[in-house]
Amino acid sequence: MIEFFKKAFADMKESAKAQHEVDKANMAATKAESKAQWEEAKAMRDPEKRKALMQRDRDEQIAQANKRKQGAEARINFTKGNK
Repeated sequence: MIEFFKKAFADMKESAKAQHEVDKANMAATKAESKAQWEEAKAMRDPEKRKALMQRDRDEQIAQANKRKQGAEARINFTKGNK
């Protein structure tokens, strides 16, 4: 019976340590994202940087749209039997 409790508490301790590592990683990621948002907000004051950021966003949107278009065309070709 005592061994059961020792094992149970050891498992809980190990689980708590693992969860702490996950929490630390999530906190670091949140902190980095917050800093990135702050830096982007500061950069928006400069017209040249604002234009560059906006162009980057537009380029990302175009790339995503092209990827979706290619996927749709592949599905169309597969459906028609052209492969």
